Amino acid sequence: MVYPYFFVLLAAILWGMTGTAQTFLDNGVSPFAVATIRSAIGGGLLLVVVVLLRKITFRTWSWKWTILAAASIALFQGLFFTSIRLTGIAIGTVVTIGSAPMFSGVLEWLLMKMRPTKVWGVATVMTITGCILLFINNGDGTIHMGGIGLAICAGVSFAVYTNISKKLMAQQEALPAVAMTFSICALLLLPFSIGSGFSWLLDTQNLWTMLFMGVMCTSIAYLLFLSGLQKISSSSAVTLSLAEPLTAAMLGVVLVGEHLSVTSWFGVAMLLGGIVVLTFAGRKK
Repeated sequence: MVYPYFFVLLAAILWGMTGTAQTFLDNGVSPFAVATIRSAIGGGLLLVVVVLLRKITFRTWSWKWTILAAASIALFQGLFFTSIRLTGIAIGTVVTIGSAPMFSGVLEWLLMKMRPTKVWGVATVMTITGCILLFINNGDGTIHMGGIGLAICAGVSFAVYTNISKKLMAQQEALPAVAMTFSICALLLLPFSIGSGFSWLLDTQNLWTMLFMGVMCTSIAYLLFLSGLQKISSSSAVTLSLAEPLTAAMLGVVLVGEHLSVTSWFGVAMLLGGIVVLTFAGRKK
């Protein structure tokens, strides 16, 4: 079946829109406040839906895996946002998203005793190489070793989230799983963002931007991601998530007017090649 791969790919494309969407927010808005509101909207709206549809039973819910998933995705957002402040968006994104497939493959091997396939290995090498080439001549990001370390930790956190979500999806449906995970994630992030306040949401443009990020880049994106994750391995799902920086780069060219070098276009080709290999060859056992 090819559709689970496309679900994860569509999720990564929606995540890739986040960076462009944030350019419509006021400059002074705290990244932690953005992550908190995004999670609250993305999880809160779905939580209302699943309660009304009676798709959740709190008494028998898989609390352990949900809390672990919420903590790992909250940690991911905190580490990632901090890393890009130190290293720049391009370098922070490449290190974070580029390192996640390797960690996911190792965790899957250690925790689930699932040895990564050769197809996954080839696709991962292609996409990570493409990621590096895509941003190698982009921007003026400063190499900050502390920021690089935080970005690597963010990659680990995303890999942990994916593997934990795989466990959660074995017991729960995707819709209530996303609702519960991101509602708890918002609560965990709240203490880190409450100091900066949320008065910026009174601005109409900020509010509409956050609604887009909450509904499209969180609710729908993670519903697609978890739905696809039910049918494919964690390592394959994380490798496909490398479409996120590809989407961000393409939107930068089309909407913001950014320029990509020849090297960066080779990176685009490598990324697309790796995604095609994993999508169409990875589904074969």
